[in-house]
Amino acid sequence: MTWNQLATALLVGTTLATTGCGAEGVKKEATAPANQASVQTVALQDTSAAVSPATVADTTKATPATVETAKGAILPHKRVVAYYGNPLSKRMGILGELPPDKMLARLDQEVKNWEKADPATPVQPALHVIVLTAQGKPGKGNTYSLRMSDHVADSVISWAKRRDAIVFLDIQIGQSTFEKEIPRLEKWLKLPQVHLGIDPEFAMKAGAVPGRKIGTVDAKDINYATSVLADIAKRYNLPPKILVIHRFTQRMVTNYKDIKIRPEVQIVMHMDGWGDRVLKKSTYNAYIKKEPVQFTGFKIFYNNDTKKPGWKLYAPEDILKLDPKPVYIQYQ
Repeated sequence: MTWNQLATALLVGTTLATTGCGAEGVKKEATAPANQASVQTVALQDTSAAVSPATVADTTKATPATVETAKGAILPHKRVVAYYGNPLSKRMGILGELPPDKMLARLDQEVKNWEKADPATPVQPALHVIVLTAQGKPGKGNTYSLRMSDHVADSVISWAKRRDAIVFLDIQIGQSTFEKEIPRLEKWLKLPQVHLGIDPEFAMKAGAVPGRKIGTVDAKDINYATSVLADIAKRYNLPPKILVIHRFTQRMVTNYKDIKIRPEVQIVMHMDGWGDRVLKKSTYNAYIKKEPVQFTGFKIFYNNDTKKPGWKLYAPEDILKLDPKPVYIQYQ
């Protein structure tokens, strides 16, 4: 598939990773089923999926000190401020909404805003690009996902170099598997500045179509991802990799207590819901704070967080009042 064909596939609406695929706070809107629960219901009442406790002691777990003091570790010594999206689509986030020069200039301003809000914590700029997008149709291989050409990742990595920014490659697997999709990214993950993001919303384990229901990943899926990242870090003698996991409902991540902490990988549980500030805070407290893993993240939607009268964006100063303070901030 050519660059132009890829852009066409994304822009005609076959992808679900646009600005919309759910109700308020469940983040996406355009392809939401008419009967999908409101975000208030999801954020405040979605507690029926009990978290299974770890049944076997994991002696391989590293202490937080081990992870934080690993040579070259970014977190928690710096706060990552990332721009998210896909350069082939203006609908998937700020990364593709603006031309590269303007996008990077706007990112520069957000970096300055965070430096002013928290002078004690250096800011690490980042670009977070979707390289595997969920689809509403089976497509080649019947995986309900579309792999981007190498040119997408290569382009974003080249832009990032202009700002000494790190890069996250994000995957929405649809009905594919992490075992099929993560290893193919090694050619980029072996670079010290490249990290990984996974989106449970579009991980459809039971044969569902992306966009018709919210997907899920289990601790064993996350442990597989961190095992691959840890292996890459060891083989190529790299600083710890960062794994960002999107989350805005209870069921998106199951058995969190079984997630293994490895010294070669830093895990960020990232609050990915949109809506007004009260709702976003309650979602952060319900699904990120109450089920801690290692580090936390918080997402700002330039468009969706301001789409209704009275809504306004969280300012860095207000995000810093959250407990725990997020060390990964993403703008879409």
